[in-house]
Parts: sequence; C-alpha cells; structure tokens
Amino acid sequence: MTILVTGAAGFIGFHVALRLLDRGDTVVGLDNLNDYYDVSLKEARLARLTSHAGFRFAKLDVADQEGMARLFAAERPQRIVHLAAQAGVRYSIANPHAYVDSNLVGFTNILEGCRHTGVEHLVYASSSSVYGGNTRLPFSEHDNIDHPVSLYAATKKANELMAHTYSHLFRLPTTGLRFFTVYGPWGRPDMALFLFTRAILEGRPIDVFNHGNMVRDFTYIDDIVEGVVRVVDRPAEPSADFDPARPDPATSNAPYHVFNIGNSQPTPLAEYIEAIEDALGRKAERNYLPMQPGDVPATSANTDELNAWVGFKPATPVRVGVRRFVEWYREFYGL
Repeated sequence: MTILVTGAAGFIGFHVALRLLDRGDTVVGLDNLNDYYDVSLKEARLARLTSHAGFRFAKLDVADQEGMARLFAAERPQRIVHLAAQAGVRYSIANPHAYVDSNLVGFTNILEGCRHTGVEHLVYASSSSVYGGNTRLPFSEHDNIDHPVSLYAATKKANELMAHTYSHLFRLPTTGLRFFTVYGPWGRPDMALFLFTRAILEGRPIDVFNHGNMVRDFTYIDDIVEGVVRVVDRPAEPSADFDPARPDPATSNAPYHVFNIGNSQPTPLAEYIEAIEDALGRKAERNYLPMQPGDVPATSANTDELNAWVGFKPATPVRVGVRRFVEWYREFYGL
C-alpha cells in the first residue's frame, strides 16, 4: 500500500514509518521539521527513513491548506497514519495558537484530503489527556471525556469529534488511538525519560512534579507501533451495538472507532526514576515541585477494546523499555 505518515520525523511517526517500510509498504512521510525540540534529532530520524527506497519525504506543514491539497492529489495515499501535531500539555498553556493551527486546522486539512481522494482508512493520534479530570481508573473508552484540563487535551477531543463527523457524513473509516505516555529509543527530548537521563548524566537535579506523587501508564514504543500497524490494517466499521437512545462514547453507527493503547501497568514515578538510575548506574538528585497546571496525577489504560479488535495488548515491562532507551541514548550521543 501507499501510506501517508504525517509527523514522520517525530518520535512515533519515525518508528511507524520504519515498520511499514520494513514490511514493504510505500511510505510518504510528511513533517515540517519545526523547532519545538532539537531539529538535529528529527533530521537523524529522517536520514534513517530516506535510506529506504520506498520512502518519499514532503517537507510541509499540515496547516498549509493548499499544500496539503496538492500532496493528496499527487500521492493519493490509500491509508493515512496522522501523527503530526503540536504535542505537550504544559507547552499548550503558553502557546495556544500553535495547537489551534496544527491540531485543529491541520486535522481539518487531513480530513478534507481523505474525503476528496477516497482514502480507505484514517488512523490518527489522540491522547490519554482526553480523560482530563476523570479519576476512575483504569480509563475506558466508554467513559465520558467532557472535562479536559489542558488545551492540548481539548484539541485531541476535538479531533475525535471531527473524525466522527466525517465518518458519519462521508462514511470515511476513522480510528483514533489514545496513546498513554509513550517512551523508548529516539524519544522526544521534552519527555521525562529524556530529561531525566540527560540531567543525571550531566550531574544536574531532576524536576519531579506533584512532589513525586504521579502515576503513569508508560507504554513502550514498539508496543505502540504494533498496535498502530494492526489498526491500520483493519479499517473501522459501524458498531452493531450502537444505541442512539443511549449513546456510548466507544461505539457509533458510523465507521468510527477510538481505542486506548497503553501498557495497563500504571507505574509510580518513583519506580520509573529508579529504573532510569539502575540503567545508568547513577543516582538522581531530586528537586520536588508542585503539580503543574494541566497535569493529572494518574493515568491507566483499559485496553480490552483494542485487544478485541486487533488481538493485541501492550506488555513491555518498564525496566526493559527504560534500559533499551538508555542504551540508545548512550550510543546516539557517544556517552
């Protein structure tokens, strides 16, 4: 197949594109290579992808309406994995317009491209952040998500609503994947694992928010990729169980799905830090800080729906995944 992967120079996009190329698909990778974090890391990922004969790269912003229309007309992808977005809960508080441009305007351009070129299936990144102020764990797709606590979360919920509208109006199969704290080799420098590893190796203290009372469903990148690829291969279908008199957020009479994709092993932040210390062979100096606006104290994924649909549940232990990241980090930076 020809598959468009947006955000191909990003953390998850890079790994997904690599997996699709390795199995023989043609991948059109799109990225704007913005400077939200170190561009040289994005360029290094891109260099790995461009070594494959089946990869074509388009340097383009998803918010560029005319550019996106031209790309769809020229490439006519059969399926799409839309991962390009302005990420980060905390960054959204100070830079809201970046989220509107990328996550809302950009997503509209993706949906319109799908509509006008007959795309078979759109798979897109949502986020565990959509659960917002919900404190019932583990989070389920059947839960209400009407109380986001950051603009980033609000844009991801909006993406799910927009996708449903296009699934309903134009019978476009769409599947949203609610990622839970993805980590691993080639990861994002703004994420805790990267920040903590760098600080510990440089002998600096690490910032630990909510005084360490945080729990996250850390999900290893290879598990995320496996879930994404399986979902790509099974387009969304209308649910026979949907009841419009008692609408369930997890079902629809349109070809629309949303799935959690998490490790289902919520880990206290203290244990995560210990795993990093063990992998590095060094202890961290901790700088305890209060909870930041937009954050939530705990996340945990119920992945029964994903397992029922594609027969897969993420399961990589945190210590295994952290060790693999540290090995990559030392090799990549020559440490």
